Amino acid sequence: MKKAGLIVNIKKDINLDSSIKIMDWLMQRNCLVYIPENLAKILEKPHLSKKEEEIYQDSDFIVVLGGDGTFLSAARKAAIYDTPILGINLGTLGFLAEVEKTSSLQALEKVLAGNYSIEKRMMLEVKVKDCKKNNQQKLICLNDIGVTRSSLSRIINLKVYINNQFVDYYSADGIIVSTPTGSTAYNLSAGGPILDPNSKMMVITPICPHSLSARSIVVSDEDYIEIEICENHNCDIILTIDGQLGYQLDNHDIIQVTKSTYMTKIIKTSDYNFYDILRKKIVGIRK
Repeated sequence: MKKAGLIVNIKKDINLDSSIKIMDWLMQRNCLVYIPENLAKILEKPHLSKKEEEIYQDSDFIVVLGGDGTFLSAARKAAIYDTPILGINLGTLGFLAEVEKTSSLQALEKVLAGNYSIEKRMMLEVKVKDCKKNNQQKLICLNDIGVTRSSLSRIINLKVYINNQFVDYYSADGIIVSTPTGSTAYNLSAGGPILDPNSKMMVITPICPHSLSARSIVVSDEDYIEIEICENHNCDIILTIDGQLGYQLDNHDIIQVTKSTYMTKIIKTSDYNFYDILRKKIVGIRK
């Protein structure tokens, strides 16, 4: 019996129509379905309720209904348990959650029949060395980390090192370190390059730098990146993880970025490759 976890953005699934349809469809095919406690309460199905961490741990695969933001949140949790994810797009762009709502049941049919592939995506591991408190936090992300100023702060000053070698001093709105998967997200908006998601690279992109010579730098996934917060006066500086989690930073804190040992496992049920999706999502927007 297949065990499927269902993670839903209830703000995007109006009246939970898609959730109910998929849940009923899976159960009719003898699948055990797990849903989070808040969703079980809304649907009045307490027998399907499970703590979110247990859903990621106990499921054979996770079905994520929402946009790429919902997918990113699920990816960080699923990677810890090596659980694959199928993303069903209820949002707008849908780079990660690439299965459209209208073809969701066909995609699930392929998953249950074993007619799918797994695409493994590199993730980043981020350590924050808090110089004042002398401790470290360790985090993972699928898309990117950003070191940025708050909306009302001044430009911030940063130093970047690769493999303990000084690269440059940046005065900017911030800096992004992105995976190949995340290269089409914040990195792209900041003028960074698009990377093939299967490439073994990371890209460092300054945000609105006060220098015409400051450009993106592409490095190996084996490299070790450090971002040092320089002396900044009257500035609120924030570390963001996949644009979703935020952590306050102080002067002289050090952010260490490496390739994570965890990977996001994406279930692929179509023959579309990255460049097909790129044409559809990016080029299509320009028309």
